[in-house]
Amino acid sequence: MRDVVLYQLLSLDGVAEEPGDWFSDPGREVFDNLGRVIARQDTVLLGRGTHDYWVDYWPTSDVEPFATFVNRTDKVVFGSGVPERRWERSTFVSAPAADHVARLKQEEGGDIGIHGSIRLARSLWRAGLVDVLELVVAPTVAGRGRRLFEDGSPSERLALADVSRSAAGTLFLTYRRA
Repeated sequence: MRDVVLYQLLSLDGVAEEPGDWFSDPGREVFDNLGRVIARQDTVLLGRGTHDYWVDYWPTSDVEPFATFVNRTDKVVFGSGVPERRWERSTFVSAPAADHVARLKQEEGGDIGIHGSIRLARSLWRAGLVDVLELVVAPTVAGRGRRLFEDGSPSERLALADVSRSAAGTLFLTYRRA
């Protein structure tokens, strides 16, 4: 069975998305950690909003290792309607994400990654389909913004599988569902 791996940048106060620029660790360790995570992935899950935002940036980006990875990897995009711009290697799915991802997990292949797409990540977490959390925690308090886990998320114990840090104090945490 394939693992669904959620990779997320977070502030110390749990913010995953906000309009400022709170994540600022330029160290090589951040890119090395990302490279380790994506090396095992051959499918990426995206919400429609993330697809529409990324389709104008990543196809021409030189930010490595993610640009090459995301452009060459199969992308499954959840949402309704056909976008104006289509990204190479993208499949659009209007069926419930949990049902589709449960089937993907049963197929042969590498890990299935979620990058960005907080709403999608939350729904797959609630459905019990996320197996691994790869969290990159910046030594910053963002103060406001969307958090990965919402108030009212069910309580759950996780098993710490790995931890390391960058010279600038960014933490790289790998958790598996217990």
